[in-house]
Amino acid sequence: MNWFPNILTEHFNLPPTALDQALETQAEKGGHLIRILIKQYNLDEIDLLEAMGKHLHMEVTRTLPPEIQTDFTARIAIGFLKKSGMVPVATLNDAYIAINDPFSFQALDDLRAILGWKGARPVLCPLSAITTAINFAYDMTQDSAEEVMQDIDDEDPEALFSEIHETGDLLDDTSDAPVIRLVNLMFSQAVRDNASDIHIEPYQNSLKIRQRLDGILYDMLSPPKHVQSALISRIKIMANLNIAEKRLPQDGRIELKVGNKDVDLRVSTLPTSFGERVVLRLLDKSSVLMTLTELGMPDDRFIPFTEQIKAANGIVLVTGPTGSGKTTTLYAALTSINNTDINIITIEDPVEYRISGIGQVQVNPKINLTFASGLRTIVRQDPDVILVGEIRDTETAEIAIQSALTGHLVFSTLHTNDAASAITRLIDMGVEPFLLSSSINAILAQRLVRIICPHCKEAYIPEREALLKLGITPDDSIRAYRGKGCAKCHHTGYKGRCGIFELLLMDREMKHMILQTANANDIKEMAIKNGMITLRQDGAMKILQGITTIEEVYRVSKE
Repeated sequence: MNWFPNILTEHFNLPPTALDQALETQAEKGGHLIRILIKQYNLDEIDLLEAMGKHLHMEVTRTLPPEIQTDFTARIAIGFLKKSGMVPVATLNDAYIAINDPFSFQALDDLRAILGWKGARPVLCPLSAITTAINFAYDMTQDSAEEVMQDIDDEDPEALFSEIHETGDLLDDTSDAPVIRLVNLMFSQAVRDNASDIHIEPYQNSLKIRQRLDGILYDMLSPPKHVQSALISRIKIMANLNIAEKRLPQDGRIELKVGNKDVDLRVSTLPTSFGERVVLRLLDKSSVLMTLTELGMPDDRFIPFTEQIKAANGIVLVTGPTGSGKTTTLYAALTSINNTDINIITIEDPVEYRISGIGQVQVNPKINLTFASGLRTIVRQDPDVILVGEIRDTETAEIAIQSALTGHLVFSTLHTNDAASAITRLIDMGVEPFLLSSSINAILAQRLVRIICPHCKEAYIPEREALLKLGITPDDSIRAYRGKGCAKCHHTGYKGRCGIFELLLMDREMKHMILQTANANDIKEMAIKNGMITLRQDGAMKILQGITTIEEVYRVSKE
């Protein structure tokens, strides 16, 4: 190991004592020497691996094959591989052991002996790629739902109460209780598929479990009816809910770790005629918040919207139904303007993502901390920018408007079909038109459309009527696209979502119009005349660009 200090000093300009300090830390706290060095001195992992590989004449790879043989999972505990930072990689043409720390000699020899891979060569690889491969291998080899459900017996009450206070990795759970295995399988599958919700729906003679992918519900599992009580009890225990109370709705929360993802689940139970219905909303805490540029907003709306969110005062509203990405857009806006010069405070229900440098307040009606009461206090906290999670009543609307008129920039959301309807909704709440015309800067309406799966995308000639309905002049050269359906997209033809946007700006003409009428159609006509692109028009552009389908734009932009 005499060569190693030379690499650290020559390649990374570290002091000669760097290795000794890292070894001291390893002796005190344990862990891998490479990880300690990377963390202590903020080294680039790939650069360090390549420098060591060059000296040791070892191969270095940045990624691992997407599909590796998983037969080793029956013989090796997942904990051993994660602790050692290595994974056996076997494909049709090759076999080697991906390792992160070339100094883990003992663990490498042990793994070779267990596998019978005496001459298997080690290949240096980033820890993130190794962890992903481990999680994939063990997730894929977990019990299938059918096997688990065959083992389920309703007479298994004690196993439901197993200790779950620590947020351990769900893939490490080796419990033999079939119901626990079923719940773990359900959660890990939903996380792997990037589902946003899980629905457990009891009916008279059946039980159905569905998951929401890209805004659409799909069947997931159909366990036998007698499993219902044990399954729901297990989830209620995990969420610290009262399992004896089955007559009243309850809300709770579960924190999970699935592989390298930290997941928050919001749990809601609702008593129905055939038992308790449970809906779980999944929030991936390890996912990075989107930036404004990643939202997919075209320049003709992106540039003016960016200007409005940097204004000194006024209100910027984002409208759309539940699940249309309003919160994501507002968080992206806050992140883009967040710096040490301004004080940003939010009041939300619930606080979905934590943003560093921003004061976030959680609504709590039980102690009378509502949007309105919280907003009154926030105004006294000397804020520059205020985010109100949602304007639900007249009181909140009036305080938000007063805040905007007294020099604050206010962001909020409304549940309306389009931008023009937001004006009508606020007037219906009892807000005076002159207050709206003088306080609102911009209203952004948005929807989420599913993106065509790139793996099974195909072109076709669309019908003339469909194009005319979208405002597109039919032409023989026009091609639309759709997904045939493949394993990559769960045979739906879609993978991922993007936004379509409608931005209504408050110019002098629009302010005058609001003082004259509250009719949403008249306001919309005026906005279109002044150059506003509607949701459907934006959808039509994304159809012609091959991003989404005609059916998707119809689905989300009913006119």
